[in-house]
Amino acid sequence: MKKNGNILIVDDNRGVLAALQLLLKPHFERIATLTSPASLPAMLREDAWSVLLLDMNFTSGINNGNEGLYWLHEAKRLRPDLPVVLFTAYADIDLAVRGIKEGATDFVVKPWDNHRLVETLTAASRNMGNASAKDSPGRDKPAMYWGESGAMQHLRALVEKVARTDANVLITGENGTGKEMLARELHRLSLRGGHPLVSVDMGAITETLFESELFGHVKGAFTDARADRAGKFEAADHGTLFLDEIGNLPYHLQAKLLTVLQRRSIVRVGSNTPIPVDIRLVCATNRDLARMVARGEFREDLLYRINTIHLEIPPLRERPEDILPLAEQFIRRFSAQYKKPASVLDEAARQKLLRHPWKGNIRELEHAIEKAVIISDGETLPAEAFQLPRPAQPVSGSPASTLEEMERRMISQALDTCGGNLSAVAARLGITRQTLYNKMKKYNL
Repeated sequence: MKKNGNILIVDDNRGVLAALQLLLKPHFERIATLTSPASLPAMLREDAWSVLLLDMNFTSGINNGNEGLYWLHEAKRLRPDLPVVLFTAYADIDLAVRGIKEGATDFVVKPWDNHRLVETLTAASRNMGNASAKDSPGRDKPAMYWGESGAMQHLRALVEKVARTDANVLITGENGTGKEMLARELHRLSLRGGHPLVSVDMGAITETLFESELFGHVKGAFTDARADRAGKFEAADHGTLFLDEIGNLPYHLQAKLLTVLQRRSIVRVGSNTPIPVDIRLVCATNRDLARMVARGEFREDLLYRINTIHLEIPPLRERPEDILPLAEQFIRRFSAQYKKPASVLDEAARQKLLRHPWKGNIRELEHAIEKAVIISDGETLPAEAFQLPRPAQPVSGSPASTLEEMERRMISQALDTCGGNLSAVAARLGITRQTLYNKMKKYNL
């Protein structure tokens, strides 16, 4: 029998949850349960669900269903297409009608009839599958893990306020914090979500191809221009243009970008005809652009243009309450990907993950979990499965133990000496900017 996707159940009665897990196990791929709706928003964002079974009352002595209606509204706000089946111990027809009018798919009364309950949830799940097939791929799939920390909840609230505007957004944060994921979430929540999100890694574009890549070219504009070609701005028309690592854009090219942003039109290389573009601009960097402006390395007028809204993602070490939930999410994903048993962390592994400084942030954690899942065969991930690097010792002059460590130190020292000026660092080290950029990404510098 083919199963019906993933179901999320919210009910404060643990006995009810245990009974439902046994009843629904043959019918659904995955069953997740919550005893409190407080974690419901995070769960809705983290995974793809086929149906939500939501109890109507959670506070002892209050049985009017208002709590259920509140969380129904929250669920539909976050995931408009998700079928919600309401669950109540009180056969109140008026409440049932109100719930359905306000977005619920159906209503089940406790004590329930097993056949009726399975039939209702299966039908709701299939409706979700049919709706998803009609939508564009990935349109409703959450991309951002928000976590439970105060800093991330504040960031989430700000994102939900600005997402539906066309304000330019600058995302800052250390390497591996999820800046690109946040950009995708902004696009997903925006009014432009049905149009393209075009990503450009500004550090990876060579200076000679900058204009051609971003603005396009016409046939014959240069030796290899054998046909007209649209650039990234045109590709993002009516959608979102995401310029990653904006701080790595050389100073003399920043004026060309600023001109396009001011005019909202581009001119292809080799042409004189302006082409209007309608984009929402999102930029990201791990560098301090204000300091770069003070050093004359970044244009102040460009910073003002891209920085209407500033979103800062805190590093993982400043929100340790998110480490284990993130780890468990990655374990589920990689266990499925590599067809491994659905593993859990033992206590020693949990403590090891909590103690690690995570200089590479979420990206480092993700890679660590992937390796652990690959090398482990049991249903428990022990601490030994996590091959985590020791934190760098701040002892000056200590010898490097490997060539890679020596190279990393040389690049790090050159970056400090040159104040982060990549062109100067590349010249000092005798390598190209592109090679320097690739090595910086490799070493999380």
